[in-house]
Amino acid sequence: MENLIAHAERVARAAHEGQTDKAGAPYISHPGRVARTAAETAPDSLREEAGAVGWLHDVVEDTGTTLETLRAQGFPETVIEGVDAMTKRQGEPPERYFERVRANEIARIVKAADLDDNTNPERVGKLDEETRTRLAAKYQRSRELLAGSHPE
Repeated sequence: MENLIAHAERVARAAHEGQTDKAGAPYISHPGRVARTAAETAPDSLREEAGAVGWLHDVVEDTGTTLETLRAQGFPETVIEGVDAMTKRQGEPPERYFERVRANEIARIVKAADLDDNTNPERVGKLDEETRTRLAAKYQRSRELLAGSHPE
């Protein structure tokens, strides 16, 4: 079997085919950047899994891919569990979502990389002012929740 990160990249590229981000760029660039950052920042023992989850972190939430699909494609349970932890559930409060992310070491690493990419000034600068303001507040709250702080 090909290496885990390359396998995840191939699956993510197929799943996100034709999708664009808020600025109209090909969406697949985002998981690629997240995967690279996650693999670079993960401890050596988790690099491959963190890179794979980085590529796959939005496939269940934003495409027709399921956890069972990923399992059938041969991904190890550590990757499945990381993707599951990263996948938001409909109607789920952000506090519960981030509690699940914090409980999974790989998901914590990938979510930090995801937030870094989502707040990258180069990317954010391409958005209109209203969207930038809304997302700045959302991502600040997300960072607080990922850290485990709950300011009122």
